[in-house]
Amino acid sequence: MTSVIHAEGLGKRYGRHPALEDCSIDIPAGRVAGLVGPNGAGKSTLLGLTCGLIAPTSGSIEVLGKRPGSQLPRVGFVAQDAPVYRTLSVADHLRLGARLNRSWDAQLAQNRIRKLGLDPDQKAGRLSGGQRAQLALTIAAAKRAELIILDEPVAALDPLARHTFLLDLSELVAEVDVSVVLSSHLLGDLEQVCDHLIVLVDGRVRLAGDVDDLLAAHHETSLEKLVLDYLMRAEVRS
Repeated sequence: MTSVIHAEGLGKRYGRHPALEDCSIDIPAGRVAGLVGPNGAGKSTLLGLTCGLIAPTSGSIEVLGKRPGSQLPRVGFVAQDAPVYRTLSVADHLRLGARLNRSWDAQLAQNRIRKLGLDPDQKAGRLSGGQRAQLALTIAAAKRAELIILDEPVAALDPLARHTFLLDLSELVAEVDVSVVLSSHLLGDLEQVCDHLIVLVDGRVRLAGDVDDLLAAHHETSLEKLVLDYLMRAEVRS
C-alpha cells in the first residue's frame, strides 16, 4: 500500500446543498498532510468521510486500502475540542485506552506523559487546553495508529501552546511510523510540520501535492504565501 487516503470523484450532498464535489486526492504514506480552506470549504465533511462517520453521495474513498470505518483500530482521531473525559484522571485515560485497543503501546503512552510533565492523578477537566490536546494526541499515538487525523487541534490554543503541540507532533512523527492529516486554518502552523498539502475551496480540491513540488511549480518560497495567493486568485475567479 502506497496511499493512506485515496479518493476519486468523492462527493457529499445534504439535500440540494453540495458540501463536497468531485474530489480526487491521493495522500502517500508517511506524509504529514495539511488540509486547508476557508470556513464552509468542506474540510470537516472530508474528514468525516475519511473516518467513516458519514457516507459519500458519490465517488469512492479508501483509507489504508479499505473502506472507511472498517479500519478504526488503525486510525486515530483528535477533534478540535480535544475530546477527553473531564472527570477521569490522566492515568484513567491510559487505562481506558489499554482496554479499548488491542495494539496499545503502554510504554509509549507512559513515556509521553512523563515527557509532557502531566500528573497521572490530575483530572482531565483541570488540565489546560494544550495539555488536553497533548493527552488526546497521546491516546491516538499509543493505540499505534497508522493514520492520525487531527481536526483543528490547535485552533483554541494560545501561540505558545500551539507551537509546543506542533513541535511535539513533529517529534512523534519522526519517532513512530505514522501518517498524519492535519486540518487547520492557521497557515503558519501548517508550514511548521506539513510536507503535503490539500486546499479545499467551495467543496472542491483546488490544489494538492507534496509541498516541495508545489512550491517549485508555483515559484513560491513559503507554504503560507502559496496558499494565500492561491486562495485570493480563487476568490477573484468566483
